[in-house]
Amino acid sequence: MIEKIGINAGLVWNALSKGSLEVKALKKATKLTEKDLYAALGWLAREGKVQFTEEGKELFICLN
Repeated sequence: MIEKIGINAGLVWNALSKGSLEVKALKKATKLTEKDLYAALGWLAREGKVQFTEEGKELFICLN
């Protein structure tokens, strides 16, 4: 499971390298399930590599 999360974190990283994305757009760009997306985001957040911003009801993620 750890390896899968790491691979998915790489997919998220690549998608975010083009700029900030809203969670729904990031999910669509990576084609990950919600569970896998949030696990990958947790991995990247723990490493301090992503930043979260709330705008209204939307959550945007970008690379640090």
